[in-house]
Amino acid sequence: MTPFSENLRGAALMMGGMCAYTVNDAFMKALSDEVPLFEAVLLRGIGAIICLVIMCKILGQLRFNFPRREWGLIIVRTLGEIGGTFFFLTALFNMPIANVSAILQSLPLAVSLSAMVFLGEPLGWRRMAAISVGFAGVLLIIQPGGADFNHYSLYALCAVACVTLRDIVVRRMSRDVPSVFVALIAAIGVTLLGAVGTMFTETVALSPKASFQLM
Repeated sequence: MTPFSENLRGAALMMGGMCAYTVNDAFMKALSDEVPLFEAVLLRGIGAIICLVIMCKILGQLRFNFPRREWGLIIVRTLGEIGGTFFFLTALFNMPIANVSAILQSLPLAVSLSAMVFLGEPLGWRRMAAISVGFAGVLLIIQPGGADFNHYSLYALCAVACVTLRDIVVRRMSRDVPSVFVALIAAIGVTLLGAVGTMFTETVALSPKASFQLM
């Protein structure tokens, strides 16, 4: 397979993933007035775990015999996933979705810059210029010190940092580690976050509409 076709496939998968995230974010925002954050995370996590276990079984990826190094990377990635979920959803539940989404547009820029710093991947002057312009745009959006600025904007930025860590760690993983299994471990970690959170926050009975949006 040529590098071009690999890049093309990666771009197509990224576009599909971003579309799925957009739909997910819209549903979670719609739930924010009715279902507490941690309860929503717990219930969606349970559904995700069931689906991912089935996928792992079908694909033959439900195995645990990985080297210690790979398990370390899986754990670090899961911690990044947990942090990203908490910070992002907290911001999403308390800010307009357009503002949160705008701040998250800095994520590809943060990942590219981190890849250069920590992985030694090359960045030409054009990409560096694009990163600089992108971060300047983020500052215009969050407007530190402005009337619309609040601490939930910082939660969104923390989500960017956590997701950047998650994605950079993936680049260090061996290709022998199944991607669906990695997603399963991350789902378990996020679901545990929701379970712990519900122990200290209020829970509510779900309406039929909320149940559909959590599916």
